[in-house]
Amino acid sequence: MKEKLRLLVEDNTTKNGKLFDYIIQALILLSLVAFSVETLPDITNETKFYLDVFETFCVIIFSLEYIIRVYVAEKPLKYIFSFYGVIDLMAILPFYLKGTLDFRALRVFRVFRIFRALKLIRYNKALHRFHLAAKLVREEIILFLIVTAIFMFLASAGIYYFENEAQPEVFASIFHSAWWAVVTLTTVGYGDVYPITTGGKIFTFCILIIGVGIVTIPAGLVATSLSKAREIEERDDSQLE
Repeated sequence: MKEKLRLLVEDNTTKNGKLFDYIIQALILLSLVAFSVETLPDITNETKFYLDVFETFCVIIFSLEYIIRVYVAEKPLKYIFSFYGVIDLMAILPFYLKGTLDFRALRVFRVFRIFRALKLIRYNKALHRFHLAAKLVREEIILFLIVTAIFMFLASAGIYYFENEAQPEVFASIFHSAWWAVVTLTTVGYGDVYPITTGGKIFTFCILIIGVGIVTIPAGLVATSLSKAREIEERDDSQLE
């Protein structure tokens, strides 16, 4: 029985395996549509009732699928703490924890399984390339996040120093000033919080210049790592040939 279940959920080369994959993928997509419809402000109570019934049905199916995948996995803990394992759990957990955060939108990540179901090998290679690129650039990203956090604190403290006296309600503390630091360093600049003193404006100009660099660094890191990942992949392919 365990082997039959394993072939059903993990082997999509068989007729039953393909059918299982297609049904799960269809339910994932339909549940996302239902979740989106549920957020409409003017839906009727009858529509809400049918959406709740469909959500319950989806959760039952997804729960059974999750239990089966844990049961047939060679290393259950490895699956449970894997990317898909966490996403699969987060997709059903809110149903059993009523009144808490709703993670149903995370089901969209389960769509990645369709690459496997439809045997889209080139997309599997692309996903592998992203995974390899993430490993290559992991240290740089961690260092970048640490440096960004330092700049965030300095920006929050600096604008607090310049603007607290002039705008005590807006820049009441370094914590209150952190929102301004976020939107300024990321060059978004919503305009809801802005300096009015001369020192604050000059300081903002400096932070904006730094922000331009902060925004472009991740893009450069990702582009470089993807290029290296492709080179490694091509080299491995040539060695296999």
